[in-house]
Amino acid sequence: MDRSEKERLVAALHEVFDGASLVVVTRPLGLTVAESTNLRRQLRGAGASYKVTKNTLARIAVKGTRFEGLGPLFSGPTAIAFSADPISAAKIAVEYAEKNPKLEILGGGFDSTMLDAKGVQTLAKLPSLDALRGRLVGLLQAPAGKIVGVLQAPAAQLARVFNAYATKDAA
Repeated sequence: MDRSEKERLVAALHEVFDGASLVVVTRPLGLTVAESTNLRRQLRGAGASYKVTKNTLARIAVKGTRFEGLGPLFSGPTAIAFSADPISAAKIAVEYAEKNPKLEILGGGFDSTMLDAKGVQTLAKLPSLDALRGRLVGLLQAPAGKIVGVLQAPAAQLARVFNAYATKDAA
């Protein structure tokens, strides 16, 4: 690999670190091509990506980004899972690592916060952004539904009283 190609790779990795809100550093020890492809497919389906990195180039690329603290994690075979969504890459990488012991979670970064492996696992257990939005909408709709029920109750009671008088007079 010549110098210009290394510079292009560093620039591409730097863009990845600048554009992502979450980066998970993994160690894929012994993953087969099929297993790695399966992981990439799962990540891509959730809007995330997976990239095997050269450690020296990754350490250079991470400098000057909010993930600069990840530099020491780049030793031995490493790969990164990254996404603009703050949870999807962590969730899929952790689920995959639980099913396949060949993938080890080393740590990660969420915006400017550096996470160890346990921090990434904790982040992965959080509900997705869509699930949180659904819960919020449900919480907002519940009081509105109760208000409508309370407002309709007197009218319904009044209607039953009128109905009772009408059937009494008819009888």
